[in-house]
Amino acid sequence: MWFHFIIVLAAGAMLPMQAGINAGLARGWGHPLWAAAISFGVGTLALLGAAMGSRLAVPNWQQLADIPAWSWSGGVLGAFYVTVMVIFAPKLGAATLLALVVAGQMLASTLLDHFGALGFPQQSISLPRLLGVALLFLGVLLIRRY
Repeated sequence: MWFHFIIVLAAGAMLPMQAGINAGLARGWGHPLWAAAISFGVGTLALLGAAMGSRLAVPNWQQLADIPAWSWSGGVLGAFYVTVMVIFAPKLGAATLLALVVAGQMLASTLLDHFGALGFPQQSISLPRLLGVALLFLGVLLIRRY
């Protein structure tokens, strides 16, 4: 289990690096949308290479047709996220930017868990969970102010 925690922690640590790198792309390419498109293009090539290098079977059309319609929105959500990071990284700084991201993630995650939405196991909102989310928002305020 610790291995999982370490890998996820490392992935989280990469988010501010990604925001800074993509903001640099935006400066070089002249617009955040170009930076986001380049970022997604490079990511797509990396994932295709990893999938082909792993010799994974290519899904057939029936498998793709059986996927729930909402599953296709992940790419749009990712594009929105990357574009927002590119736009606001230079304006907010890494700490405030990611504090807001984490607070937003926890608020949305608490609601997704409460309703068991998108395939997550249902876990009701409780006072300790709400307190945790409130403390995250307090953390955002402290990080932004100091």
